[in-house]
Amino acid sequence: MRILIAAAGSRGDVAPYTGLGAELCRAGYDVTLATTDTFAPLVRDAGLEFRSLPADTRVRGSVTGKRELMRTAATFITELGQGFADVMDDGTDMLLLSTTTAPLGWHLTEATGTPSLGVYLQPTAPTGDFPPVITGSRSLGRLANRATGRFALRMADRVYEQAVAKLRRRLQLPPASASEMRRRQEQANWPILHGFSAVLAPRPSDWRSGLEVVGNWWPHQQEAERLPADLEDFLGAGPRPVLIGFGSMAAGEGERLSEIAVQALRRAGLRGILQAGSAGLAADGDDVLTIGDVPHALLFPRLAAVVHHGGAGTSAAALHAGVPAVTVPVTADQPFWAGRLAAIGAATDPIPFRSLTAERLADSLHQVATQQAHSRAAAEAAQHLRTENGAGRALKAIRQLTDG
Repeated sequence: MRILIAAAGSRGDVAPYTGLGAELCRAGYDVTLATTDTFAPLVRDAGLEFRSLPADTRVRGSVTGKRELMRTAATFITELGQGFADVMDDGTDMLLLSTTTAPLGWHLTEATGTPSLGVYLQPTAPTGDFPPVITGSRSLGRLANRATGRFALRMADRVYEQAVAKLRRRLQLPPASASEMRRRQEQANWPILHGFSAVLAPRPSDWRSGLEVVGNWWPHQQEAERLPADLEDFLGAGPRPVLIGFGSMAAGEGERLSEIAVQALRRAGLRGILQAGSAGLAADGDDVLTIGDVPHALLFPRLAAVVHHGGAGTSAAALHAGVPAVTVPVTADQPFWAGRLAAIGAATDPIPFRSLTAERLADSLHQVATQQAHSRAAAEAAQHLRTENGAGRALKAIRQLTDG
């Protein structure tokens, strides 16, 4: 049986599907992961077939405002939609769709009759429990949370309108708007599995049936993979360091952020590792090391704390390692995850990206380094995460759908 997973966005939007895909391969499925060309090596390293989606995920400059984010997203989705009709061949038996690709994939399932399943990394369905994750706002009360949740989906549908219209013409389907298609999926109780931990975001009780929270899908990791020698040397040369990185965020702000990071580490009296990322963080010194991409699963358990942007994947990886965090959310769903980490005690209160100073970062680092409550909360969450089997539960759901 051949399964096609379609995912697009930043590294954190794609890497979890390499682990999910590898688990499905081990169960005997033939798995292809369709994503943008940047991530072809990640896909092939996991033993999955790669198929190209036509869009450029590289962020040019720093995107922090909601309006900029919407504009960038609309451009990206329009590019993505242009090649989406070619992503599936006649041999595909099932389509797994991410948060980003589902509003395009639904039209493929209509045109071909191929069964599909949502595999989301964010909770997008409206709920009274919390406001929409994309807005980064505080809870407004149950009624207002649900209303803003519905409004956020309408805004998301607007981003897809142009791409959907072109895709439906290409597939020779009658016209239907993005929001109309979403309503159809909701009315049909289209199943969605959410690949995050119930520790951070328990399943809301007011969600419709068909929406499940199954636990994280962890990026595939080669068994023989090791940390670079210089990083091993640094880790062994003194007390546990703090990692500071912003993932795919803050492009072009490397110099400012590197200066803040080094000043904060020295004020707090801590050793540090700067992860270059899209921002291009860099610094030299006996107490600071600069690194590129390394597997979170190998590095995080050996740290004192992680300073990160609050992305879903990094938030989960720090929790899984039982390491406390200092979050500096930039945009999109990052304030939501940062807030959830703080709510369970595994992180300090978030420092909004535009409010980041060396003083604020040093204070938060001092707090996680000296107050054991954050470490204890992170360790407790890690124990719970180890009992969840996100990929196993996804496999079970896929078997039920295909056997049914």
